[in-house]
Amino acid sequence: MAGIYIHIPFCKSKCRYCDFTSYPGKIGLADAYMACVYKEMKLRAAELKDKAFDTVYFGGGTPSVIDPMSIVGCLNMIRAEYDLRKDAEITLELNPGTIDAEKVSVYRRAGINRYSIGLQSANDAILSDLGRIHTSKDFTIACKLLGEVNKSADIMIGLKNQTVRDIFDAIDLAKESGVSHISMYALTPEDGTPMYSDYLNGELPDADEVSEQYEQARKYLSSLGFERYEVSNFSKPGFESRHNLNYWRRGEYIGFGVSASSFMCGRRFTNTSDLDDYIKCIMTNYYPVVDDEKIGEEDARFEMVMLAFRTAEGLSLAKYKNAFGTDFPVDFFEPLKKNVRYLSCDNGRVRIKDEYLYVQNQILMDFLH
Repeated sequence: MAGIYIHIPFCKSKCRYCDFTSYPGKIGLADAYMACVYKEMKLRAAELKDKAFDTVYFGGGTPSVIDPMSIVGCLNMIRAEYDLRKDAEITLELNPGTIDAEKVSVYRRAGINRYSIGLQSANDAILSDLGRIHTSKDFTIACKLLGEVNKSADIMIGLKNQTVRDIFDAIDLAKESGVSHISMYALTPEDGTPMYSDYLNGELPDADEVSEQYEQARKYLSSLGFERYEVSNFSKPGFESRHNLNYWRRGEYIGFGVSASSFMCGRRFTNTSDLDDYIKCIMTNYYPVVDDEKIGEEDARFEMVMLAFRTAEGLSLAKYKNAFGTDFPVDFFEPLKKNVRYLSCDNGRVRIKDEYLYVQNQILMDFLH
């Protein structure tokens, strides 16, 4: 099974930390852009006719800021041109400040069955500092509008003036609002974003402080029944994100829209992040791809290990051998020997021990050869 990702690059305003491809001032281009996304789907359909898809993910930007009928159009095109399974997980990212009852009704009829909601914090002063356009009350209202449906909330840690109590409050608000999944991300101050100046000024917590915030939040989430299944993702049993699990299991996926990435038939390719270039390419029947790389076997081995080691389930030794015809302990003998105290091996799987999962990047560097 494979996944489909659609990038919607429009939003009302850009958050201070945002480094994603988004265009807050160009919502007027949304209809033309979505027409190009439909056309890109049509262009790719023939080469993907033998692939089966069981997840669709609308990301951004803010997918909920555009006309909901454009989401309907996307799903109609996918169902017409692709083998989308009837029980597919279909996720829409949304900002609590951009939806209403009418939009929710359209989404429901379109078949959206999972929502990823950007909460980030339950502290309105922190939300304002981040440049978010919603309040904690808006999040509560959005969850009530969505009703009894599979919901996930995004929460950020490592923020300016944020306490562990602030993080617990956000978790409590998400739980009380009926979410079954929480994604908890540490702020990464990216060069070129307004938040980067806070980092340069020493106004953000250091790595040790963020690590402590993460560990306390992880324990609290576990006490509430949200178990970690990937370094930044926690869910009630059975509510793991199928779309994201496909990424971490090195499954195939196709991305549509500006800056969307794909992994298909052993190749990784990425669309241009320039909105005008994307539209020009599609209008002239060219794929808007700017990077296209065939993944060699050595890189493929590392990718499988890197992605699996982000998860609680770890790496399946049988899956590794089936993919490459060799044994993981032989191929990575030296890094395994060096990091043995950080790893556990049972039931045919190797994984990073729970207490070290948050710092897995340092461990993975030894496996990159």
